[in-house]
Amino acid sequence: MKTTDLFSKLSKRLSSLERLKKLDDKKSIPSILEEKGVSRRDFMKWAGAMTAMLALPANFTPLVAKAAELSDRLPIIWLHMAECTGCSESLLRTDAPTIDSLIFDYISLEYHETLMAAAGWQAEHNLESAIEKYKGQYILMVEGGVPAGDNSHFLTIGGHGKTGEQSAIDASENAAAIFAIGTCSSFGGVQAAFPNPTGTVALSKVTDKTVINVPGCPPSEKNIVGTLLHYLLYGTLPALDVYNRPKWAYGLRIHDLCERRGRFDAGEFVEEFGDEGAKKGYCLYKVGCKGPYTFNNCSKNKFNSHMSWPIQAGHGCIGCSEPDFWDTMGPFEEPVADRLYNTVFGGLGADATADRIGVGLLTVTGIGIAAHAAISKFKNPKEDEE
Repeated sequence: MKTTDLFSKLSKRLSSLERLKKLDDKKSIPSILEEKGVSRRDFMKWAGAMTAMLALPANFTPLVAKAAELSDRLPIIWLHMAECTGCSESLLRTDAPTIDSLIFDYISLEYHETLMAAAGWQAEHNLESAIEKYKGQYILMVEGGVPAGDNSHFLTIGGHGKTGEQSAIDASENAAAIFAIGTCSSFGGVQAAFPNPTGTVALSKVTDKTVINVPGCPPSEKNIVGTLLHYLLYGTLPALDVYNRPKWAYGLRIHDLCERRGRFDAGEFVEEFGDEGAKKGYCLYKVGCKGPYTFNNCSKNKFNSHMSWPIQAGHGCIGCSEPDFWDTMGPFEEPVADRLYNTVFGGLGADATADRIGVGLLTVTGIGIAAHAAISKFKNPKEDEE
């Protein structure tokens, strides 16, 4: 589609949203941002960054800004399953609220157990009422894995003792779009780790409707809000990878974007935590970094008010946005090396780490990560200079 045609299409989509009745006449996203001290200039800078993240041309920035301003027009139902509430907390517990978290705070959350005042029977009634009132219109966001089948009783909610599985099924039935927020909802998470005593599964396993996975433990707030903005802009699902993750957020490996990638290429590795290599910012592969096997944009978004991220802080990636990472990525302080690793298409995908030649393949060019790391132990490029 031509850029001009896409611009026209998105403009029409936003115009239709603008005609929707505001769910709360007493507040709006622009007024809230102004009240919290966010200038129009800062807001447009944020919109520009989100435009780039969504892989749209820079002249689409006003459309992304408008989509953010209209994000309170669509009702959102947020369910909690088996989880730690970390995904919600990562958005809420901030000493200096970002534009992303402020938008999350003031979108039309019709149901969110962490935020709402209602409890018990009233909470159950609110959920049922929201599903009925906004049937076919609301966006469903689910946090946490779902104990299912014969094990569904491990998660029961409310006075009626309704299972989390049934709540997820009922809410999914009439949702306009469904987002699985965090790795637990996307892939089962720690609850589904071996031996999975509660029979927990991903949200996609309990509904036959398409689920957009936004994994991470927790995911970046930008990936959550960005996925919402994409839906607001297009009214359709984004381009997804084989694990139903938005490609705009999960299209590249941590390794591809890592600030220590140059150290890896130079054969400079941290041999153990606290050594000279660690002090100099060397590559963390040998102490367990799973960046070569993990698809996410953490180095772009960072955490803690966008100040840092695990690798910058000195610990390797643990692969938290990948399926079954608790089982396949551990031990977290040891490299994957040449052990078997289940990847897409039976290990034949572009992100494969095959063990056919005894080492993990970094890319289809055949560069061996483990071999590269092993060789560097005996020959460090720096030694030739001394």
